[in-house]
Amino acid sequence: MSKKTDNMSEEELNARHTEKMKKKKAARDKIIATKTIEKGLTIVHTGKGKGKSTAAFGMVFRALGNGMKVAVVQFVKGKWGTGERNVLDKFPDQVSLATMGEGFTWETQDRQRDIDAARAAWEQAKAFILDDKHDMVLCDELNIVLRYDYLPIEEVLEVLEQKPEMKHVIITGRNAKDELIEFADLVTDMTQVKHPFRSGVKAQVGIEF
Repeated sequence: MSKKTDNMSEEELNARHTEKMKKKKAARDKIIATKTIEKGLTIVHTGKGKGKSTAAFGMVFRALGNGMKVAVVQFVKGKWGTGERNVLDKFPDQVSLATMGEGFTWETQDRQRDIDAARAAWEQAKAFILDDKHDMVLCDELNIVLRYDYLPIEEVLEVLEQKPEMKHVIITGRNAKDELIEFADLVTDMTQVKHPFRSGVKAQVGIEF
């Protein structure tokens, strides 16, 4: 505590806190009142830190809880069994799930195969983005295939420009293209501070997948 509050009673501290929070709420309400635009967002999760897909699936589950219809296209993790996929399978009326990837590019070691898989996944994602059925589309790890130039960024931006006005599109993966960052409405860069993998800990069930 500061010297100013050291000699204050609990009652005085509580009263001061209440007054401070009243002022903060009034300022916050004033700011919120100016936000009147409602639109579908293009959202990008990038950066070296863990949590890009995890946060995106959190949005997916939130959307499902609000009765929205969601499409998920996994560009890279198609070979992985994931807890998210097991949960999504329980919502067949709300979820369209396409696991198109064939694994990380360093696992396939076949550039043309990766390009073909990326193209197939993008064609499915494009159909979801442009349809009038889904409220949200998650393009998981799309940034990875864009990083390796398996898809032209110009084509992706052109499709995002054409999406229905109220549709949300989430794109995850490291090394998001500058053009995509500039285009997006919401961009989060996950910063890695510490990761158990560096200490020899392998991927854990319920944490990584």
